[in-house]
Amino acid sequence: MTSTNAGHSGNGDWLVGNPTGWQLASALWIGSVGLLILGLQPVLLGALYTEGHVSGDELALVATAEMIAIAIGSAVVAMLLSAHKMRWKSATLLLLLALANVWTAYAATANTLIAARALAGLAEGGLVAVATELIARSRRAERIGGYFVTMQTLAQCALALLLALYVIPAAGSAGGFIVLAVVCVASLAVAVTVPGDYADLPKEENLANVLTVPSLTALLSVFCYFMFFGAVWAFLEPLGAQYGIDGRTVGLIVSASLAAQVLGAMTATVFEARIDYRLAIAAIGAVALVSSLILASGPGLTTFWIAALVMGFILLFIVPYQIRLAITADETRTAVLLVPAAQLFGLAIGPIAASLLIDGKDFRPVAEFAAASAVASVLLLGLFILVTRRRRARS
Repeated sequence: MTSTNAGHSGNGDWLVGNPTGWQLASALWIGSVGLLILGLQPVLLGALYTEGHVSGDELALVATAEMIAIAIGSAVVAMLLSAHKMRWKSATLLLLLALANVWTAYAATANTLIAARALAGLAEGGLVAVATELIARSRRAERIGGYFVTMQTLAQCALALLLALYVIPAAGSAGGFIVLAVVCVASLAVAVTVPGDYADLPKEENLANVLTVPSLTALLSVFCYFMFFGAVWAFLEPLGAQYGIDGRTVGLIVSASLAAQVLGAMTATVFEARIDYRLAIAAIGAVALVSSLILASGPGLTTFWIAALVMGFILLFIVPYQIRLAITADETRTAVLLVPAAQLFGLAIGPIAASLLIDGKDFRPVAEFAAASAVASVLLLGLFILVTRRRRARS
């Protein structure tokens, strides 16, 4: 089996190294295991709440702790650790995540749950970096990023269906987390086929490459876009209840939105090379703004459905273009390694920031906050374009 060794200069498809198709698929699967929780949180955390393990406030803390930990884990592994001995690192992180999931299943208090999910998040972030480190080395990073989000979302949909229909009704939330642990252990068979070593990217000045106006504006644009979705996703059920939509229906909308995310990711892999990243990000930002304003306007059931499905579609459709944005900002591709961290921080901070605006039982400010986040994302894109044009004019 060919390994992606540090000394390889790369071929036509790779900046450095030359992984096989199977090795690439293995790395993308390992990263997908790290992000399974994103699609499963409504099912698993909802079960924890229903069973009385956590209150509403504690539920938000559990979810936020894990999101932030994933962001930190992905950034730390990508920025501070070398991309060598990746099979051992993948296996170690999978085992750590399996243990954290078992710990969650048997956690007796809310504080223990928060600690268990924070540990799980750190391991999950490390697994995400296994995929993003390899994606960053590809000349077709946007397309492979599209494959990555498609794979992870398909896995989320399949597992969410399994848990909701069979596992949780029979074994509760504990059974759901045990299934996640089993998935981690089973994925050890895939970890042994990840490239042993990734060829080195030029990373002598990691921090200097990221602490530039283009890189910071690009990452902040990504962060604000995911704040938009994080706010709406977290409060979709109370928003629906405010407009007379029952929880069961909102649950169906959530499931359908996951399916729309799969469709969006698959569509992005087809059209990614045909649409300029700036046009795509600006247009999607406009769609996000309109969808948010619709949710703030007191829509009927059909309109609520449409807005939620559109939001699901654009969530992952934009990812390949955000990868291109980060690559354009920093040609050494250090910034692109932080795109997952920016996305996850946005998903974590969005609900917290939006919750500060809620007045009693009026959740419309959440949708208004999401609209403002979408606008901020596009404005930061505009600033990025302006800065990069001025730099080119000077050079």
